[in-house]
Amino acid sequence: MLKPGDKAPDFKLTADDGNEVSLKDLKGKKVILYFYPKDDTSGCTKQACDFRDNIKLFEKKNAVIIGVSKDNTKSHVKFKNKFDLPFTLLSDEHFDMLKAYDVWQEKSMYGKKYMGIVRTTFIISENGIIKEVYNKVNVEGHINEILSKI
Repeated sequence: MLKPGDKAPDFKLTADDGNEVSLKDLKGKKVILYFYPKDDTSGCTKQACDFRDNIKLFEKKNAVIIGVSKDNTKSHVKFKNKFDLPFTLLSDEHFDMLKAYDVWQEKSMYGKKYMGIVRTTFIISENGIIKEVYNKVNVEGHINEILSKI
């Protein structure tokens, strides 16, 4: 389990625009790295739109927002266009980053157990160190919580 003070695992994944993005590319900026279960579902849409609606506040604090799910880039493009999302979405179809950040975990719904992405947000410093970890995020009020820490 990653915790504040740990070096954030590097990654290299395909973004919604078809380019590859790595943590090294983001050096010098604060990174709000959020993992979410699925494009265009109610909770994930609310979370993405909250980030969208507050993007200027993050930019003023030299922070970039990166969303990650196992959805493919085609799905990300649809989701991004539908809700006019002004930040990068990364596709981790092979689960490498999801496992490195320990967000691919056993979940339970209606008594049924399954593997899935646990909604989690990491605040990563300009030099790649994890500053904050929010596990099992409750979408309501989460943006204000993050903004108060960066």
